[in-house]
Amino acid sequence: MNEGTQSRLPDPRLSIGRYRARFAAEAPVHMGEFPGSAWRGALGHALKRTVCVTRLPQCRACALYLSCAYSYFYDTPPPPGATKMRRYETAPHPFVLEPGQVHAQTYTLGFTLVGQANRHLALFIHALARAAEGPRGVAGNRLPLVAVDQEVFVGGERWETIHRPGEPLDARPVASPVPPPAPATCRIVLLTPLRVKREGRHVGPEEFRFADLFSNLLRRVSMLTAFHTDTPLETDFRALMDAARQVEARTTLVWQDKTRYSHRQKAAMRLGGVVGRIDLAGADLAPFWPYLWLGQWLHAGSGATMGLGHYRLEPASLPAHPASRDGSTMGVIEETPP
Repeated sequence: MNEGTQSRLPDPRLSIGRYRARFAAEAPVHMGEFPGSAWRGALGHALKRTVCVTRLPQCRACALYLSCAYSYFYDTPPPPGATKMRRYETAPHPFVLEPGQVHAQTYTLGFTLVGQANRHLALFIHALARAAEGPRGVAGNRLPLVAVDQEVFVGGERWETIHRPGEPLDARPVASPVPPPAPATCRIVLLTPLRVKREGRHVGPEEFRFADLFSNLLRRVSMLTAFHTDTPLETDFRALMDAARQVEARTTLVWQDKTRYSHRQKAAMRLGGVVGRIDLAGADLAPFWPYLWLGQWLHAGSGATMGLGHYRLEPASLPAHPASRDGSTMGVIEETPP
């Protein structure tokens, strides 16, 4: 990609809100091998019980399908007349769950809401609390909600409490994070299995290329901006992908499986993907950097809502978070009220 083409490519604008729900762990917590699946299932049941007024067994037969908060989060229908994803029945879901660990008798669940989904934050929190405190809890764990925190600036690791049970929600506006300048080198650390396909089959550790990750990430960001914001991504997709195929990466990857039980299919399912490191050096990372930066909180590949495809960036020349050394922030754009 030449400099002229690169300079004309706009950065994606995708407002995201990062939150963490803190629950009381009154007994030892056992979430099993795939806690993200347990949380996603429990949250979905609680959300549907909260908002469904027709009680129809199938959502798509309901007259409220296109306006229902449950279908928005869990079925995510493309709006009528949408030109993107015409071949698909659903759009990417506008949330990501990041199950945490027990610390000082507190269990923490991180979650990210994308674009317009932040308008439903109060409902999302209510459903989380209802799921965790219900008779079955999450994977058998009953976890009373203690508080909800919001990250002040995405990636800054500065958190403020915005809600406690019995108190009003006091959320901050969310914004599109502005990434720092692209570094000369970059390490992508895959924390949970990344499931991406090439030519219809999942890509394994030995054959993995940078373009496998970037093609999925570019498509995911494009779809999320199209269906969950008012600013669809308009860029030269072909030029970006042609450039991504030229990037050489040094990979240290292994295949890792996760097991979840599907109530719909009444069977245990193994969801595997690659984990490890992808080292990038010797290439101009600037065209890809805004997408890689966003992807740390959007995740990549299939199963992203359950916590799969989670990665972090570790470029040697980059500060640990998007705040300058004097404490000032690097800036935000496209504010969206929750």
